[in-house]
Amino acid sequence: MTLAAISMLSADFLHLEEDVRFVNRHADIFHLDIMDGVFVPNISYGFPVVESMAEIAEKPMDAHLMIVHPEKYVERFAKAGAAMLSFHLDAAGNPSEVLSLIRSCGMKAGIAINPDIPVERLYPFLDKADFVLVMSVFAGFGGQKFIPESIGRVRTVKDEILRKGCPCQIEVDGGVSAVNAAELREAGADILVSGSAVFRAADPVQVISALRG
Repeated sequence: MTLAAISMLSADFLHLEEDVRFVNRHADIFHLDIMDGVFVPNISYGFPVVESMAEIAEKPMDAHLMIVHPEKYVERFAKAGAAMLSFHLDAAGNPSEVLSLIRSCGMKAGIAINPDIPVERLYPFLDKADFVLVMSVFAGFGGQKFIPESIGRVRTVKDEILRKGCPCQIEVDGGVSAVNAAELREAGADILVSGSAVFRAADPVQVISALRG
């Protein structure tokens, strides 16, 4: 079954505990978008918010670092409670070293790419990463429209993973909803990240069910 990861950037921060408990009950993963205002234009939340969520989170926390020099913060995210950590391929000088560092801290290691980066650039890291994050919008803003070409990109990466026989999973983030979830699953997605499509839905639990398939 495909896993449903809920982007907490779309949560109600005035009632964050309520939304964390909702994810505990109904979804599989907390997806945390960490932005620094440098690698991407926006700034999101930092360690105090992550640590607060970790106090009551019962599902794994997946930190998506949209920051420069991600290696500087790997250990701190492990201590803050993250179980999964991804960084952008073009934000790290030596991606293989960062992946090894993440794993050495006891987390699953992921590497992410934006829609304008050829998926082939992921290939050298498929046997070093636990998952790859294929962005289906450009990192840095919530609520963007899904880029349809992302489905083919997922399929291409999946074919290479199968060819190499790697256990690497594919995560997809950006504009994911009940409308495109089935196509993404068919293309090979293992984890679907959704935020606004869940939190703004009339029936959020139904949307999560549609993500899982």
